[in-house]
Amino acid sequence: MDLALLGFLMVATFMTLIMTKRMTPLVALIVIPTIFGVIAGQAAGLGDMMIDGIKNLAPTGVMLLFAILFFSTMTDTGLFDPLVGRLIRLVHGDPTRILLGTVVLCALVSLDGDGSTTYIITIAALLPLYKRYDMNRLYLCCLLMATSGIMNLTPWGGPTARAASALKLDPATLFLPLIPGMIAGLASLLALAVWFGRKERARIGAVQAREEAEFTGMAVSQYPEARRPKLIWFNGLLVVTLLTLLVWGLLPLSVLMMIAFAIAMIVNYPGVAEQKERIAAHAGNVLSVVSLIFAAGIFTGILGGTGMVEAMSKEVVGMIPPVMGPYMAPITALLSLPFTFFISNDAFYFGMLPILAEAGAHYGVSPMAIARASLMGQPVHLLSPLVPSTYLLVSLAGVDLADHQRFTLLPAAMVCAVMTLVGMIALAFPFVAG
Repeated sequence: MDLALLGFLMVATFMTLIMTKRMTPLVALIVIPTIFGVIAGQAAGLGDMMIDGIKNLAPTGVMLLFAILFFSTMTDTGLFDPLVGRLIRLVHGDPTRILLGTVVLCALVSLDGDGSTTYIITIAALLPLYKRYDMNRLYLCCLLMATSGIMNLTPWGGPTARAASALKLDPATLFLPLIPGMIAGLASLLALAVWFGRKERARIGAVQAREEAEFTGMAVSQYPEARRPKLIWFNGLLVVTLLTLLVWGLLPLSVLMMIAFAIAMIVNYPGVAEQKERIAAHAGNVLSVVSLIFAAGIFTGILGGTGMVEAMSKEVVGMIPPVMGPYMAPITALLSLPFTFFISNDAFYFGMLPILAEAGAHYGVSPMAIARASLMGQPVHLLSPLVPSTYLLVSLAGVDLADHQRFTLLPAAMVCAVMTLVGMIALAFPFVAG
């Protein structure tokens, strides 16, 4: 059977099963690609493909494991309690302020370029507010993910670096014309936050606001015996140092997280029994996220190892009629939505983007324009079940992945459309080759 057709069928089967909740993402990520790999007649090589995929995602899995443990430990110590208390006093029980603050806080924290760290920090600060006022946590996940998708376009973010590397372009030159589109995308999210806020205000009513006047404080930490108020300045300095080193890139992200976690445990919980207790308290969350990462490695390993990704890419580019050639920039922006969702960023930018750039050059569209257009789909990309940080987001927020995907798809696509339109107006890439 044709590899491209098999690839499309595999992705469609996988997405149907998890979005209809007939199979858990963990099981589907393992079983579905294995079945289609056998159908493709490559059963003998499946083991090597799986191992290669797992190896590629292993650093991410290790990073997430220790990131969850580290920031969960910081939460246990009570580090974020004063921040949340201050936020509660600022919002005065107003859902609109909380939702607007979600976008602003996420945009600032996202400057470090790492989605997982962004989710951990922002959810630690914001989730207690959403719980306190019984707000819809789908709004939280939607705004955080879409904001992260926009801010991920910075030169040190993964997609921009991949696009620049694939086409041998300067990341800074690639990035700068994207700024107007990013600002417009954030503005559209602020407008969306206001709309969500009005809906929540109507649902919740004035009861919460009246209760706010009587509210004296709130703790994020769930374990009173684990709080370390006397060490708050040390823990704050440890977090700031970690984030600084993340941006600086002194050591690999996974290594920095491991070291930070070890220091946090030694200083805050020097006893072996205390350390075991804190690790056990968060073991379930760690297992649910990390197991999905390695299962995703099997999916991407088979998708790429069987040649399905390459065949799918060539098939799609081959379907573009010559008359549409001068419009390759907006076509690339449009294709980036489904393809960065269904296949990994690596597969799209290193496998499909060079083919799109070659086709665009044939019609007078520069590789730089194609590269910028290819980044427009990132807010939708983060909805993909192949993105490790997405599992972290829904796990920390206590939201079902399928519910999150269904709710957020339309707002994320809206943000992509806004960035694309403003990108063409700002001449980051042309609507039609001149």
